Amino acid sequence: MTVAIGIKGHCAHCDITFELKPWQLNAIAIEEPFDCPYCQWVLRLNCPRQLRQFKSLDHWALVRPSMVVLTCVVLMVVLVAEWVGLISVIGQFNVSLVVLLVHFLALRYARYRQRITLDLQVVTPALPIEQLARIACARLSQH
Repeated sequence: MTVAIGIKGHCAHCDITFELKPWQLNAIAIEEPFDCPYCQWVLRLNCPRQLRQFKSLDHWALVRPSMVVLTCVVLMVVLVAEWVGLISVIGQFNVSLVVLLVHFLALRYARYRQRITLDLQVVTPALPIEQLARIACARLSQH
């Protein structure tokens, strides 16, 4: 995950929204539960829609370098076209402004898509505490 800014988690147990750390993002990516930093309950992302949205964040990370290259290439082509005489100075200025506008709008949209809040659900243990206590007592009494 190259861009981790703006990804937040919302604990379903303590109802607190917090910024996810890189190790928590890695745990979500491999679908591993982790502890809530506030209530210490074990959390996991269970929603398939949000999991798909989270995994698609890698694609949005490439928008910024791609737009920088595209903007530079278009500005150079327009500059050469104006130098050769294919378009006027006003035409070059207009194309440059439109390209810069598209550049900043694309970056703003990509940043908007990267800011998500994931609803993290509490993971219940496979066995209730009472059963785990009975199993532990039975094993200790065997020794």
